[in-house]
Amino acid sequence: MKNIKLIWVVVLCWTTVVMGQKPQEQEILNTFPNQETVVYKTVDGRELDMLIFYPDISKRTSKNPWMMHVHGGGWAGGTKYNMLKKAFLGTLKSLLDEGVVCVTIQYRLAKGKSNAYDAVVDAKDAARFLLKNAKQYKLDKKHYGVWGGSAGGHLSLVTALGDDADFKGNSEFAKYKPKFKCVVSYFPLTSCVNPKIRPGSIFEDGKLFERLLGAPLEEKLELAKLLSPTELLQKKSPPILLIHGDKDTVLPISNSEYMMAVAKEKKANVELLTIKNAAHSFHGDAISPSIEELNKYATQFVLSQLN
Repeated sequence: MKNIKLIWVVVLCWTTVVMGQKPQEQEILNTFPNQETVVYKTVDGRELDMLIFYPDISKRTSKNPWMMHVHGGGWAGGTKYNMLKKAFLGTLKSLLDEGVVCVTIQYRLAKGKSNAYDAVVDAKDAARFLLKNAKQYKLDKKHYGVWGGSAGGHLSLVTALGDDADFKGNSEFAKYKPKFKCVVSYFPLTSCVNPKIRPGSIFEDGKLFERLLGAPLEEKLELAKLLSPTELLQKKSPPILLIHGDKDTVLPISNSEYMMAVAKEKKANVELLTIKNAAHSFHGDAISPSIEELNKYATQFVLSQLN
């Protein structure tokens, strides 16, 4: 019996490594009975997939609103299972309880020949795929949004704000042009071109731009603008909720404050929820609002925009 248990543990560990899951993530996944993994595109011979969480059958209709999650991880790491972290988990559960389908996607990481531009193309293609197949997955074609944290917060903003013509992807989805109803962005990078928000951040010495852009900033200024949410923001942009900790030293809150200033200038609909005593990913003691409260706030924001 002990040998059988040992073999099972080895198999479980091997499976979670291969699938990109940690054991604790698998435990959380097991609490969601209605889920499906779907390949949405193949690029350079590699399949990219998404994990779809469905509400309970009693909450489903023929056209459910939906939210697409873009994970963080410094643009070169992380997995689609990041949505199971405490910063997002409460909102995920609440949205499902309210009948909102939630999708978390895999995308090309900023490694080798790929950079953040490719990640945005993939995120847009994921949304295009869902619009094309909306009937199959029982998704609303008008009421949907995008969210994410850190690098994913940045990518979510660019995915929603960037012109589809600038981020062409799979020709199979070319006629589908996502128009997100809202964005929820946690502790994001908001500008590649404003040097005033770099001090005290991971971009302070400029080296990280080589990962983000695939080359030093000075060699990719046009791409830097294309990947800067504040440059893309317009008066007609969808409503945006920024949530940021005031003790963040990875991507300081100056990023979100700067976006608020740009939004005021452009008369765009952007809101900032400041989390006191919170570092990156909302780590910290006695943060305020609490994780539970900020999750509830994000949920109510999404529901107000999708409904």
